[in-house]
Amino acid sequence: MSEVVDLLAKLVAIDSVNPDLVPGGAGEARIAAFVADWFSARGFAVERLEPKLGRPSVVATAKGRGGGRSLMFNGHLDVVGVTGYVGNPFEPRIEDGRLYGRGSIDMKAGVAAMMVAAARAKAKGCRGDIMVACVADEEFGSLGSEAVAQKYRPDAVIVTEPTGMVPVVTHKGYASFDIHIEGKAAHGSRPDLGIDAIAKAGHFLVALEAYGKRLAQGKGVPLLGPGSVHASMIWGGQEISSYPAACTVQLERRTVPGETADTVEQDLRKILAGLSATVPDFRASLNRQICRDPLVNADNSPIILALETAAAGRLGRAAPRAGIAFWTDAALFSDKGIPAMVFGPSGEGLHSKTEWADIASVEACADILEATALSFCNG
Repeated sequence: MSEVVDLLAKLVAIDSVNPDLVPGGAGEARIAAFVADWFSARGFAVERLEPKLGRPSVVATAKGRGGGRSLMFNGHLDVVGVTGYVGNPFEPRIEDGRLYGRGSIDMKAGVAAMMVAAARAKAKGCRGDIMVACVADEEFGSLGSEAVAQKYRPDAVIVTEPTGMVPVVTHKGYASFDIHIEGKAAHGSRPDLGIDAIAKAGHFLVALEAYGKRLAQGKGVPLLGPGSVHASMIWGGQEISSYPAACTVQLERRTVPGETADTVEQDLRKILAGLSATVPDFRASLNRQICRDPLVNADNSPIILALETAAAGRLGRAAPRAGIAFWTDAALFSDKGIPAMVFGPSGEGLHSKTEWADIASVEACADILEATALSFCNG
């Protein structure tokens, strides 16, 4: 078993279910302690960030000789829940070139690859600093990477989420909103007194669908296409014999570079204003929930060029750039003007009943990240 696969197996064996997703989940304390010890044994300076008690992140730094650029690898330690998982989710199993277990590809494979890559690059020597951020809470609120982004200013960041060994230079963001539609409670036999908030919500849902169609027909942006919107949840009413006094629609808008939570809110308020003007007794309010910006394409920045060169050398072919629809912590660094990208190994089963990482890709990923660090930090 190679060094990186051995490390991956040890990481998978540690339960790190996010307690904000699953009440009572183990969290990151135990795995963060393991990671901190691993780096300390290899001569890294280790700092623990814990903005929320019991939810630690670890940042390990190998100081360079001076005169080079600093690079941060970033990956999350938390995993989603294990309800319905087939077999023991925390007993790593190797079969047919795959390592199975909860968190194997999402994203302990990327974490193992970046840890080993950083240790190898440190041993060979770099002019610039190499930092490795193993963070908490990406699966819920990105508490860990937010704290890291507030404190550290590397020259570039690579997030090692699984990308199938493809350099990802841009991805979508998201913005979630609650739309509260007001009705008027009354006995079900008194339509003269009641206003059906659920029926009024139907007008909004029709308008939301039309909004989504307009987005789909838009030009969009390179590598990502257009943004999108969907209704995620709806609830209202209290019993069958009453007119519902309120109904709430929760929606999510996937955004592309050039779109922000503010522009999305403006669109939604325009829709609500139109309904208020045309639908009798339509009254609604809007509350913004969690919003994250897209990852802006750093284009031909030195970090992208360095990784592309390293990937082509290891894989024997050019690695075409891509965009992805899901959000990653890379955007938190991009928001602060730090060139950031996403690159990681291959696998399947994210958040599902069976999860695995492709072993050959994990080993190749470690090699590519090592070569990227040596090139970028010595450049």
